[in-house]
Amino acid sequence: MNPINVEQQLLLAIEASIDAGSAIMDIYDSVDFGTEYKKDDSPLTRADLESNRVIMSYLTQTTIPIISEENKNLEYSERKEWDVCWMVDPLDGTKEFIKRNGEFTVNIALIKKGTPILGVIYVPVTRELYCANVEEGKSFKIELGDAKELPVNLFDEVNQLRPSEKSGTKTKVVGSRSHMNEQTENFIEELKKEGKDVEIVSKGSSLKFCIVAEGKADMYPRVAPTMEWDTAAGHAICSAMGLKVTNWETGKDLVYNKENLLNPFFLVK
Repeated sequence: MNPINVEQQLLLAIEASIDAGSAIMDIYDSVDFGTEYKKDDSPLTRADLESNRVIMSYLTQTTIPIISEENKNLEYSERKEWDVCWMVDPLDGTKEFIKRNGEFTVNIALIKKGTPILGVIYVPVTRELYCANVEEGKSFKIELGDAKELPVNLFDEVNQLRPSEKSGTKTKVVGSRSHMNEQTENFIEELKKEGKDVEIVSKGSSLKFCIVAEGKADMYPRVAPTMEWDTAAGHAICSAMGLKVTNWETGKDLVYNKENLLNPFFLVK
């Protein structure tokens, strides 16, 4: 395979995510989402499928294979030969979409040898775009507003996310205000025993990664099931900021395009 032009692929993924976001919003503003339920009882809407169709129309222009939540994915015997692959969640936070709370995203990442090298998270309702070129160590946040075209200064310093200096005494932990499992509660209790004043910060979908990258939270413990497409783009955005996304048990970085696409529990900090 020819060397990958990461910036070129990042721009393609950004265009795909914004176009997919427009398709999602057309359905979001309609009366009927066409909601069905998968075998695991997770919801599936017309927006998931339409977003996936739009993204595929962009990414199939490349010669890079694609893993998507809404595609029938190939067996590991074939996937394990892939040096590079796309990882796509066309609509992350379908439950948030159905609740109409705006906290859902389009996630696209490019994986090389099991590691995310670029990531895009697009928020259709607010038209906020997060993206990262991991090889350059740069993450960006761009507020598109009413603009029809991408800004020419997309990757300028003015849009670059900077590592934040911890201020104040509170340790902000990403979690659910309404329900947390026992392992997360134990993790928070351990922080309190260390003398930390813990504040819970709640967000839906892959926005959990974004608020850590922005410095609006200090860490994100995840001791509940996620799939690789849920985390790859957020992992890229955090990695480019110098943050770690590590296996809860081993402390090693999460890896992608595994035989089982289910993630282990993990910690972002």
